[in-house]
Amino acid sequence: MCIRDRIQSLYFIEYLVMSHCKFEHPRHGHLGFLPRKRSRQIRGRCRSFPKDDTTQKPHLTSFMVFKAGMTHIVRDVDRPGSKVNKKEVVEPVTVLEAPPMAIVGVTGYRETPIGLKCIGTVWAHHVSSEFRRRYYRNWKQSAQKAFGKYKAFARSKSGKVAENRTLKALTTKASVIRVVAHTQLRKLRNHRVGNKKAHIQEIQINGGDIKAKMSFAKSLLEKEVRIDSVFEQSESCDVCAVTKGHGFEGVVHRWGVACLPRKTHRGLRKVACIGAWHPARVMYSVARAGQNGYHHRTHLNKKIYRIGRSSSVDPKQATTAYDLTEKVITPMGGFVGYGTVRNDFIMLKGSVAGPRRRVITLRRNMAPQTTRMLKEKIILKFIDTSAKMGHGRFQTKKEKSTWFGPLKKDRLRREEKLRKERAARAVDRKTKSKK
Repeated sequence: MCIRDRIQSLYFIEYLVMSHCKFEHPRHGHLGFLPRKRSRQIRGRCRSFPKDDTTQKPHLTSFMVFKAGMTHIVRDVDRPGSKVNKKEVVEPVTVLEAPPMAIVGVTGYRETPIGLKCIGTVWAHHVSSEFRRRYYRNWKQSAQKAFGKYKAFARSKSGKVAENRTLKALTTKASVIRVVAHTQLRKLRNHRVGNKKAHIQEIQINGGDIKAKMSFAKSLLEKEVRIDSVFEQSESCDVCAVTKGHGFEGVVHRWGVACLPRKTHRGLRKVACIGAWHPARVMYSVARAGQNGYHHRTHLNKKIYRIGRSSSVDPKQATTAYDLTEKVITPMGGFVGYGTVRNDFIMLKGSVAGPRRRVITLRRNMAPQTTRMLKEKIILKFIDTSAKMGHGRFQTKKEKSTWFGPLKKDRLRREEKLRKERAARAVDRKTKSKK
């Protein structure tokens, strides 16, 4: 065997045993998610709801929240049979801000051979401006009269009769009852979200018979619903969200195929062969360039680690039984690109689809939870609230000030305050002397 053949055989052996994708790397990506196109709407949509169980009490099945950012926690694992049972683990978590949602309507559906058909909808007599903004492309240049005629009609005698007729039809004919709810961006108080139009969603009511569902829906009309009335700690939920968009991208980043050799003619970040001569068309399974990201995805069985009230109600949001430091869930300096969490919040294990500030829909899980991991009770020992910009060292401002001691800016601020007080006293003395 000549030297050239030996070198070629060595290269071939290296090609067989190598672990990376220098020469060949087939398409990655599930074809069940085709077509990879942009989502029609920015909010996550519940395309189906959990199966109804009439033995339970009537309850809502979904809620809309806003993604704030991520941090990490420390807890003891309570999972018999696992290698990490009774051991401390550090896990990443996502914090989602959940201002109360407002219920503005009740609707019902009846089952038909071609699917659900709406029977009718009863709207609230008082709806907010952020809800009515959703019905206009340009709120400032419009008449802003949405629901005005309905409100006047509902107050009349014939309107009350029609409303009672619709409610009676929902009670007697409907098989599915849902409420119309919307987010309250005014309570979010986050200018970075940059949206004044409320996100509207139908939320299905499960549990009880139709009469119990209707009485529950009517009791919620024109009222606010908090997230702790829909979900509980240590249970799991499904996350419906739109992923982060990356625009039009090529096959290497979109499908994970390997680059061609360096001296390839007309580019190397391509698929060399997109199919045979016949059939004379490109198969759907061939990797092609196109839209990457901004797809609607549903992530099942995300574990809920904590549900907390707003900082005005509970200033010890991030305090645990093992870490008694009084601190809120917002890290020092705020969540990067989001700011301060002022309302109720929910903490989920791991990452959540979509960028920060995006509206996300949480849904009660579709199937009963039977595994040990999903039935595990969560007890947090520590929640990290250090700064997320850089390497944060301090959990609270008090801890930081204790470590660094008095700073120059604090001294200047104190001196400026004393100077203003002296000036004010001098003005008071002058006015008294003139009198």
